[in-house]
Amino acid sequence: MRLLIDEHELSWDVAWGIVRATVSYTNHTLMDEALEKWPVFLVKEQLPRVYLLIEEINRRHCLEVEYEGLHEWEKIEDISIITNNEIHMARLAVIGSHSVNGVAKLHSSILKNRLMKSFSSRFPSRFTNKTNGISHRQWLLNANPLLATFITELIGDEWKSNPQSLEKLLAFTEDSAVLSELASIKYTNKQRLSQKIYAKTGQHIMVESLFDVHIKRLHGYKRQLLNLLHILYLWDVCHEKPELIKVPRTFIFGAKAAPGYLYAKRVISLITSVSEQLNQDPITKGKLQVLFLPNYNVTQAELIIPAADLSEQISTASKEASGTGNMKMMMNGALTIGTMDGANIEMTDLISTEHFFEFGIGAEEVLAYEQNGRYSPREVYNQDQRLQKVLKKLVDGTIKGDQVAFKDIYYSLLYNGDEYFLLKDFGSYVHAQNQVQNQYLDSHTWQKKCLINIAHSGYFSSDRTISEYATDIWGLGT
Repeated sequence: MRLLIDEHELSWDVAWGIVRATVSYTNHTLMDEALEKWPVFLVKEQLPRVYLLIEEINRRHCLEVEYEGLHEWEKIEDISIITNNEIHMARLAVIGSHSVNGVAKLHSSILKNRLMKSFSSRFPSRFTNKTNGISHRQWLLNANPLLATFITELIGDEWKSNPQSLEKLLAFTEDSAVLSELASIKYTNKQRLSQKIYAKTGQHIMVESLFDVHIKRLHGYKRQLLNLLHILYLWDVCHEKPELIKVPRTFIFGAKAAPGYLYAKRVISLITSVSEQLNQDPITKGKLQVLFLPNYNVTQAELIIPAADLSEQISTASKEASGTGNMKMMMNGALTIGTMDGANIEMTDLISTEHFFEFGIGAEEVLAYEQNGRYSPREVYNQDQRLQKVLKKLVDGTIKGDQVAFKDIYYSLLYNGDEYFLLKDFGSYVHAQNQVQNQYLDSHTWQKKCLINIAHSGYFSSDRTISEYATDIWGLGT
């Protein structure tokens, strides 16, 4: 608007028409910390002309809303760009765009029906969904050449340019030789990863174990801590009923925390402390292993993902926009344990929950608890002795390390509301993990499920996503 009005001397209406026709808004997260709100005084001071334009955009928008009339459930503050001396950038983006989309069906639905309800009710045709995708050329052809070559031998190379043709692999789901080769490729990729980890850290990995992989940004809602609570539970099982650990398991974490995110850093401290102790415990030797890989990055991911047996996609339902790690590991033949969140929902639409380890409360229940405030983590804790034993380890000195950090985590769960419902989902998660173990014992069925996942991964190609943007938003046709 500044360029068109000040430098090209267009009228407001002509300039605004050009802006609206040009700009579209993709929302990538519903988390408050990423929906920027800038103090009015700061924008006024640093960008005085831009602030005047924002103020005028808001004035005209609010006049239009008042002319049309407010809904009985809203106030003018719900639709104003400027409220409480803050500028709501997401609202500005919606008002100034011709198209607004989320990046998975659930995410787009919450964006439309909850977060931006006042706007979607006025501009219903403006809101759409474009589920994220990933590049098969990077995450399969480049990262997993053994699997890529095997797929080409089975179905030809059309899938390289048309990933949805991976569905041809469904013809081989009962072929024992194919399933055996799939297992062999996974084992070779595990050896490759093991060698790289040893070279970097000096740690020997149980190559024969199930590789349980949780790689993503460290955040409360992504629930690396829930994964760790399950590990602490298994640690108890190893000591009390070792015969229940039927499948050796290596838990692999890769993550970074935002520089100022103290809680995430405390979770990292806890994971690394548990790793040091558990890996040296003679009782868990050969049964459990925990690794937190240093300096997690894309290069590491290209080694880890082809070696993964189980993909951890365990975010609190309604919090993950889509996820892409879930797609990458699905494509490389890992099975997923996850909540009905983000693109996990589209994944189960494709493969059915029979080939997915589902657990946890759903998005509607999470949102209802957040609205009515009736969730009681203490009540869940009091009813589950496993949780009581696990959480006690955080405060009784069992885990060596930063006791202040561990107590902070303990109090955040029991006394500060358990914001991301870890305790609520713990029992369901343990049950799903038991199903993982039982399924992994049947290699034929496990590999069949892996092949079914690979065959349906073509939908999550970024080719499909970009084509939808080009056609539906950018108006570029086919």
